[in-house]
Amino acid sequence: MQVEIWSDVVCPWCAIGKRRFEKALERFPHRDEVTVRWRSFELDPTAPREREGTLTEHLAEKYGTSPEQALDMIGQMSGAAAGEGWEFRLEQARGGNTVDAHRLIHLAADRGVQDAVKERLLAAYLTDGERIGDPDTLARLAAEAGLDEAEAREVLASDRYPAEGRAAVRQAHAIGIRGGPFFVVDGRYGVSGAQPADALLQVLETAWAEAHPLHVLTPAGGGGDGGACADGSCAV
Repeated sequence: MQVEIWSDVVCPWCAIGKRRFEKALERFPHRDEVTVRWRSFELDPTAPREREGTLTEHLAEKYGTSPEQALDMIGQMSGAAAGEGWEFRLEQARGGNTVDAHRLIHLAADRGVQDAVKERLLAAYLTDGERIGDPDTLARLAAEAGLDEAEAREVLASDRYPAEGRAAVRQAHAIGIRGGPFFVVDGRYGVSGAQPADALLQVLETAWAEAHPLHVLTPAGGGGDGGACADGSCAV
């Protein structure tokens, strides 16, 4: 079974959704047969390489709220994150364009370390105050997560992997994805937002049951119900 997850590395709810999905997957009996693929979703494709000002200022401007209301939004997100094991330090977040981060995540998929690189980049922005749009920073972070730093730098200096990102964006629009995180399970079920682990587990179980229906067989020579209780007929 394949699970595709559209998200951005500067998206607090995407990080929360990642933890909730991991908890759901840990409880899923067939977790060893699930392949997870991270897809590109850019919250702001027009963002500069490094954004000026604080996250509080950016949110206030983006949503037309006061700095106090923006701080309240940050507090709510940080509280939800703490409940999932994250320690957000959004007051030191350094926003910027994430297209290069997504290119490294595609490289990481080819090298078998995609989840580790995704995790490191999320933490880099949401917790560590790293410059998420800076190529030198990204290459170092990717190396910390298991990529070869020289190859990461080579990719960032080239035009490799742009097609994957554009294809993911086109697919997202075709599916109707307007925000992250967004989960697609076996190409049949779509789940929007950082849903609770119980809800995500239910989707996994439903998709698995549909793909692996139970076939009831009657052994040769068995006949009938083989001795079965039903409708209270065996009540004692």
